[in-house]
Amino acid sequence: MKFLLTKELGRLAKWLRLLGYDTEYTGEHKASTLIIRALQEGRILITRNHRLPEARGVKALVIENEKIREQVLEVMKLLKIKPASAMMFRRCIICNTGLAPAAKERIKDRVPEYVFQTQEDFVTCPKCRRVYWQGTHWGNVRDTLNEIDKN
Repeated sequence: MKFLLTKELGRLAKWLRLLGYDTEYTGEHKASTLIIRALQEGRILITRNHRLPEARGVKALVIENEKIREQVLEVMKLLKIKPASAMMFRRCIICNTGLAPAAKERIKDRVPEYVFQTQEDFVTCPKCRRVYWQGTHWGNVRDTLNEIDKN
């Protein structure tokens, strides 16, 4: 499942990437351009814009909620998806590129010393070169998703 989110849903785009979904985020305003891109790339269009015209062949969701937790829950309910641990933390939350394992010795100069000393497993984004590791934020994300999933 691939998504295209409009400009007002940047935080939701990061959360969908955390969940492992290929999620593009655009600042494009023109409805025809959004619809064409969604069709060409086989993406579900997600927006808060109620005036976006319906287009044949494009699945589109209009998000009603303003708060991020409720937005994530709304997408999950509308699309009947559940967070899957095996998919989580597989995409860069910044650029949407798939993450790749990184040898610890190769990222030493790119992470804080404490992180280097206390963590063993790292992944990196081949495109933007951001480095990720299983810090407390991973547990916080899982706790938030478990909370959302209960609703």
